[in-house]
Amino acid sequence: MNNTTHSVKAKEIEKKWYIIDATDKPLGRVATEVAKLLRGKHKVTYTTNLDCGDNVIVINSDKIVLTGDKLNQKMYRHHSGYIGGMKEIKYSDLMANNSDKALMKAIKGMLPKNSLGRKMLTNVRIYKGEEHNNQAQKPEKWEF
Repeated sequence: MNNTTHSVKAKEIEKKWYIIDATDKPLGRVATEVAKLLRGKHKVTYTTNLDCGDNVIVINSDKIVLTGDKLNQKMYRHHSGYIGGMKEIKYSDLMANNSDKALMKAIKGMLPKNSLGRKMLTNVRIYKGEEHNNQAQKPEKWEF
């Protein structure tokens, strides 16, 4: 009886394209589902040290909802590194102007904080509306 674990090689990885409609879905739920697909955790051949995930297209990012009163209370903060360089943006403004950026930041926070995570982040495309220009990849619809 052979009790060795098969480790998938980089050339054996098969990548698919999935499309997710984010209409009326919470921001965190969409982000966790996208992060799961990007990591490849839904596959039997999941390997922690390889980019074995799929490519994901998210449409209707402007119709994502935030539950509770997060739209008014939650803030996006970043610092330039200089004295007094703290910038704050309310999520109501961020979702109105850059809903794709808000979703991308949520997905980025759920991926590994290393070069592998940065590579996985290049496999996601976020569109504000219904139209996308990735029809040639023949994406499959992903329901969750």
